[in-house]
Amino acid sequence: MFVDRVVINVYGGAGGAGSEAYRREKGVPRGGPAGGDGGNGGSVVMVADAQLSTLLDLRYRQHHRAERGLHGSGKNKTGRSGDDLIVPVPPGTVLKDADTEVVLGELLSPGDRMVVAQGGRGGRGNVHFATSTNQTPIWWEPGRPGEERRVEVELKLIADVGLVGEPNAGKSTFLAAVSKARPKVADYPFTTLAPNLGIVELPDFRTFAVADIPGIVEGAHEGRGLGLQFLRHIERTRTLALMVPVDAPDPERVYRELREELSSYSDELGARPHCVVLTKADLLGPQDDPPVLDAAEAWGVFTVSSVARTGLPDLLEALWLRIREVIDAEAAATGDEDWDTPWV
Repeated sequence: MFVDRVVINVYGGAGGAGSEAYRREKGVPRGGPAGGDGGNGGSVVMVADAQLSTLLDLRYRQHHRAERGLHGSGKNKTGRSGDDLIVPVPPGTVLKDADTEVVLGELLSPGDRMVVAQGGRGGRGNVHFATSTNQTPIWWEPGRPGEERRVEVELKLIADVGLVGEPNAGKSTFLAAVSKARPKVADYPFTTLAPNLGIVELPDFRTFAVADIPGIVEGAHEGRGLGLQFLRHIERTRTLALMVPVDAPDPERVYRELREELSSYSDELGARPHCVVLTKADLLGPQDDPPVLDAAEAWGVFTVSSVARTGLPDLLEALWLRIREVIDAEAAATGDEDWDTPWV
């Protein structure tokens, strides 16, 4: 089961209380206060784990509580601090405060960490309150409570290419043809009910990731169909491939509707570089030409057949070059002059 959004409750551990104690030792009259401090509470830490690809585990465990700190004791003994609670999530996870909708941060690369609920500080023992006029204080501090919040955990797949098309446009068949992914393929709409991710392998050890999302229908940005639920999975892609079947009654209309739905979802996604892929070319007759589209905004138009595997090598090479151009542009924008380009 693919789960890409859950809301969990996180609780930082409470700090331990300071203690009230006095030094009682032979030969040390009026030894004075000796109350130790309480330990700090543990924090709840979200960590990106490359072994995970879904939020299914969090769906069945919605409460996460870190360990509390132990109380201080006599002889100036500090209580043990509570252990942090590590919560693994897939790379590409966005963390939000569920009540305020404020984005807490993103975990993009394996090993990225973020504290979502800070543990409470331990209280001070009475040794800290001794003064020249009060050498046997009876005061001590209780531990601070840990931070509590509801966290919305949202997964956005990290891929280089996003496949966008209407239901039954051939997206899953294309993904199965160019990668080792095995999405469900059938001759009825909405076969894909959850995003699929595949890795394309090219000669010279070149690879890139392709994300396939459920079909987009008119009004998807308003919640129609399954598209709105999964459009966020192509927000991080470097380029889009708009899939238009050659047997569509009006391929030009299909292309325009896809463009409009992307722009309606977000201006940034609508401006994302894209190419047009005319699919199901095996349905064309020997003398038939593929439809001609007015796609001036696209960086390329390709005609492929995933079943006959025609046109795929040229398309994959073009996608690879486009991805490399985007990566170079991102590196130049960040001022990374030492950016290595091993594909050159």
